[in-house]
Amino acid sequence: MSVSNPASDAFSNTTRDRLAKLGIHGEFDLVLHLPLRYEDETHLYPINDAPEGKPVQVEGTIIHSEVMYRPRRQLVCQVEDGSGIMYMRFLNFYGSQVKAYSVGTRVRLMGEVKPGFFGAEMVHPRCRILRDGADAMLPEALTPIYPTTAGLSQIALRKMVLAALARNLDKNPLAESLPPAILQQQRLMGFAASVRLLHQPPPDVAEAALQQRTHPAWRRIKFDELLAQQLSMRLYYRKRRSHSAPALLKKNELAAQLLAALPFALTAAQKKVVDEISHDLQQAHPMQRLLQGDVGSGKTVVAALAALQAIANGYQVAIMAPTEILAEQHWLKFSEWFAPLELHIAWLSGSQKKKARQESLADIASGKAQLAVGTHALFQEQVVFQQLGLAIIDEQHRFGVHQRLALRMKGSAKIPPSPPLSKGGAEHSVPHQLMLSATPIPRTLAMSYYADLDVSAIAEMPPGRTPAVTKLVADTRRDEVVARIREACAGGKQVYWVCPLIEESETLQLKTALETHQTLTETFPDLRVGLVHGRLPPRDKTAVMAAFKRGDIQLLVATTVIEVGVDVPNASLMVIEHAERMGLSQLHQLRGRIGRGKAASACILLYQKPLSQLARERLKIIFENTDGFEIARQDLRLRGPGEFLGARQSGVPMLRFADLETDGDLLDAARNVADEMLRDHAAAAQQHLQRWLGNKVETLQV
Repeated sequence: MSVSNPASDAFSNTTRDRLAKLGIHGEFDLVLHLPLRYEDETHLYPINDAPEGKPVQVEGTIIHSEVMYRPRRQLVCQVEDGSGIMYMRFLNFYGSQVKAYSVGTRVRLMGEVKPGFFGAEMVHPRCRILRDGADAMLPEALTPIYPTTAGLSQIALRKMVLAALARNLDKNPLAESLPPAILQQQRLMGFAASVRLLHQPPPDVAEAALQQRTHPAWRRIKFDELLAQQLSMRLYYRKRRSHSAPALLKKNELAAQLLAALPFALTAAQKKVVDEISHDLQQAHPMQRLLQGDVGSGKTVVAALAALQAIANGYQVAIMAPTEILAEQHWLKFSEWFAPLELHIAWLSGSQKKKARQESLADIASGKAQLAVGTHALFQEQVVFQQLGLAIIDEQHRFGVHQRLALRMKGSAKIPPSPPLSKGGAEHSVPHQLMLSATPIPRTLAMSYYADLDVSAIAEMPPGRTPAVTKLVADTRRDEVVARIREACAGGKQVYWVCPLIEESETLQLKTALETHQTLTETFPDLRVGLVHGRLPPRDKTAVMAAFKRGDIQLLVATTVIEVGVDVPNASLMVIEHAERMGLSQLHQLRGRIGRGKAASACILLYQKPLSQLARERLKIIFENTDGFEIARQDLRLRGPGEFLGARQSGVPMLRFADLETDGDLLDAARNVADEMLRDHAAAAQQHLQRWLGNKVETLQV
């Protein structure tokens, strides 16, 4: 909550700008700007007893001060306190410091003691000159160290925070937002007492609990933050269910025709989620369901059956994918399935020629196209649906919140209801929304950031899938990899060679792909080597993928555009170059392109030494695990929720204090308390939300 602060008017524009970089826009933001860690300045160590290897505080008089020039220019001072002598060294210093740190000056030093050339020393300690008795007084509380930014010193920030805390305690906006019964039930500290303790912890506090954020004061703050998140999600869930949507009754004719034509039967897990989605579509309020399943678990056919339920009720369906190659794969797959049912499909993409685009737009607007498939081009202004009943978004986490909302709003208008709803006349309606994700979401993440959604999971793989064996190979052994490719192709199998994403640069990635294609073409003159990348014209891209699927191309050099949606059962070997540069989710998605047939498959992760600690850990996880849910859990542990969710584009407020990896018990408790608060303490729930989220609540809508 941003509360106006009369005192902040005294801040310069520069200071206000620096505070804004820290997310501080008002007085209460300062109060909730909590420390990263603490230093103990309440205690002085005699120099001879100061322990090494941790920050300590000593006090003494400078008995010698000298600027030395060997081995480099440095200011070296001897400090004596009666128990012994310590050196302080400054490698970077000003002339004013040389004058200030003169012989006879009494100083208090805070830093880490290390053995030096002359004896015990502190390098660049925090140094305070003591001039009178007031200066010599020790603080009564641990010293908080706050997150800060360039140009805003710890001392200045500490003064601002403590002044804001004092004013807020006087004015009492730190009043308790939780009812006494919930405080007692959850055994929580009071809010004001928790905030005060975290900013000014007494010297006898359990310092380890403070540093590890397990102290009851920290647990109260984390609980409140999680509770605010849960309350906002619950409120949006209720708000969504108050909107109207077309009730799409279950009509089995089209679905039965599709199922009869498929060369496989649905698994029990697929049947279960089909029933869950079908039930939601029959309700008169909008479905917002997330369908998650591991790579290759069969989400597309489930989405197809949902689409047929909408189409059977006279409504249109939109399928949006984040990349053109994935959208094309959907277009081809749905065309194959829906053409025998005499359904018309429109295709829309950013690179489409004007005439084809105009035809697609006309078919969508007239209702001739029951299904529209495309990229982000689907939610552009000129796209008008006659009657959109269902929006399906694949790899939903790769779209920004405003993009997802824009597609849904395509169907949010006064539209004539379908025949089964004709009694009520025209009504304001929004389409149902089904989101697909092949990146499984860990339980704690689903409970927090996706708590406003209904979640279905396909936790079973279709029969006949052979998990790929993963091999880690240093790039110094490329000759062995080349031999493995030759052997696979000689046996009638096909191979992917995936080029790395270099520094997020599409240009460099393209250059690498072109060079790799040329090298492999020369290495394998007897093989047909294809190339696919993001800048290839759509028609060429489609032609290459079709040739690979037919078996006309044996070795396909590709960028990461083939990460999702590509299905070639005869491809049994994949080489991923510079695998150490890729994330866990991306590696798992790429590996999922193989192992789709009955033959044994292998994924070779080529890496370049030396490996960073993070890269080593990622490769170890992908080598040891094939379960996407476990990989996602480990990914969340390594990257945190902001990176995992793509928070820069999602608009979802990130947790500042709670940690989903370690605070699962608090999340469970907050989830239960949110329902109780909304049911029995609505005013307190609103006060709590306003305190923690203010105007950010609206960003949780999609």
